[in-house]
Amino acid sequence: MKNPFTWVEIYVSDMARAQKFYETVFQITMMPMEAPGDFGDLQMLCFPWEEGGRNISGALCKMKDMEPGGGGTLVYFACDDSSVELSRVTDAGGTVLQEKFPIGEHGFCGIAMDTEGNTIGFHSMK
Repeated sequence: MKNPFTWVEIYVSDMARAQKFYETVFQITMMPMEAPGDFGDLQMLCFPWEEGGRNISGALCKMKDMEPGGGGTLVYFACDDSSVELSRVTDAGGTVLQEKFPIGEHGFCGIAMDTEGNTIGFHSMK
């Protein structure tokens, strides 16, 4: 069975403090990452990953519209075509918050809220 996780965003209020914490705890070096598209004041520091490996990655993110804490982590699930999974959200009791949209060379994603109030993302390359 294929691992459904593809990307995780952890929202922070103090990027330097958060970077120091994660780099210290995991003994890693985080890499600055440019936001894929126009996302206003979004700042990103990416966790390391192995290109082509069996792993997922993610980033620390700082943005005025997203606060850390409850609801501060956004998990993206890998899909062949994110519009397919998004089309199932409402019937399953959730709410589509943002239909499938392009994120440049990184493919497409869409955002939904599950039945428990958690915001989740769906990512695909087509």
